Amino acid sequence: MGAPRGGGDGGGGAQGGCRRRALPGGAGAGAGVEGGPHAWARSGRGDGGRGRLLPRNGCSCEAERQLFGQGPGVDFASAFAPSERPRLQRQREHEYRGYRLRVQSPADRLLIVPANSPLEYPAQGVEVRPLQTVLVPGLSLQATGRKSYQVNLTATMGTLAVAAVVEGVELRGEGQPHLSLAAARLDHLNRQLQFVTYTNTLFHPDTADIVQFSTDGHDAAFAIRIRHPPTPRLYGPSPPGDSDGDRDGGYNITALVTIATKTFLRYDKLRGLIASIRRFYPSVTIVVADDSQHPEPLQGPHLEHYLMPFGKGWFAGRNLAVSQVTTKYVLWVDDDFIFTPRTRLEKLVDVLERTSLDLVGGAVREITGYTTTYRQRLSVRGGGAGGDCLRTRPGFHHRLAGFPACVVTDGVVNFFLARTDKVRQVGFDPRLRRVAHLEFFIDGLGVLHVGSCEDVVVDHASKLALPWRRTEGERQYARFRYPSARDDSLRLKHHLFFFKNRFKCMVGN
Repeated sequence: MGAPRGGGDGGGGAQGGCRRRALPGGAGAGAGVEGGPHAWARSGRGDGGRGRLLPRNGCSCEAERQLFGQGPGVDFASAFAPSERPRLQRQREHEYRGYRLRVQSPADRLLIVPANSPLEYPAQGVEVRPLQTVLVPGLSLQATGRKSYQVNLTATMGTLAVAAVVEGVELRGEGQPHLSLAAARLDHLNRQLQFVTYTNTLFHPDTADIVQFSTDGHDAAFAIRIRHPPTPRLYGPSPPGDSDGDRDGGYNITALVTIATKTFLRYDKLRGLIASIRRFYPSVTIVVADDSQHPEPLQGPHLEHYLMPFGKGWFAGRNLAVSQVTTKYVLWVDDDFIFTPRTRLEKLVDVLERTSLDLVGGAVREITGYTTTYRQRLSVRGGGAGGDCLRTRPGFHHRLAGFPACVVTDGVVNFFLARTDKVRQVGFDPRLRRVAHLEFFIDGLGVLHVGSCEDVVVDHASKLALPWRRTEGERQYARFRYPSARDDSLRLKHHLFFFKNRFKCMVGN
């Protein structure tokens, strides 16, 4: 087996050779285990030239050197007064311990399989519903030449018993957490082990019991998963054909997709968006969340207009709009986008129907002709009690098999099609009221499988306007959308990153 390589940008490996570095800790740099060979950690160039293959018990957000100076690095603790930081860190760690207790399962525990053990047992795959009983498959003892044979099983969240009794096997502790089985003949013992059952007695909707399995001089452990299987949320079959005049002839877009947007003051832009959608998808439902101070009526078929308190905010509006979607997929668009012949939702639907992706972004074309996908790679490095380190980098992980114009990444532009249930699972933090986007994908790390396709394009209405030609609505929108340096929006973001996400800092290009 070859030595591990450092991962690089866009899925590439480390370039060139690796220089060796002593492992931290121990009896000084380069110290090895006493009586054994010296151990060394290798540092590759796959992580910006400084990524260590072996993580340390800490992290930092040192910025990579750029062509012009240093890349940005942000220390989130600086958003708080120095006198507040110790108290906030204590509160954060208290909340974090509670979070770990809720989400961690004994099934996450590291189990090392002993070498040359005579015990045979299931490494994974044994599952029981809460307070129910299951046969434990795969138990046996592979030992010969003994006068007698004995094994012991011990559970912590249930009891052990047998579904049938084999002649010549002595059982002790049946129906208790500890079960002992002994026999003079190995074949009798192994036959009895085929009938061992586990009954869960301590209720939990999703956890695991680590069962200890032992014989003379040998110990092992295996996990029995205890959980209610997640209830599926399935969408019924769509009627054949597409009432929208499907240009590809495969999917009923009306039945599969709802278009959602959030608007604030820009009714001229919103009406342009709706008109462009109707050119290509006349019967797709459009959901609009609106927190304007003086709402204007929006009329038309298959259009739902939901009013919010004035200035309630960007992410609150996203939550409202998505909450009203009843289709399998939701397409998120900004209220100043324009659909064109290149805005082919069928392609995005095809990607989600044929892959395991949860969300796929398209591309946004500006009036200048520049097109962006805003592909972002996100990673978090553990940092101990001080908090973790967030890193953002443009790019993608690898190409999406079967779709030459698509890639796999972590964050995309404000034009994406997603599985409705997955978007609701992550949600949008309503405290982010004015400027927010990437925060949704950061909250979705570990939940959302994200892709991006550059061949599905929506146009962006021009923002180029001379100041003296702006309407009062446009000027008011600009005051809310682009806060001044004295505004608290950025400070609030840093507060949330520090406490809610438990980040110490962030670095990105």
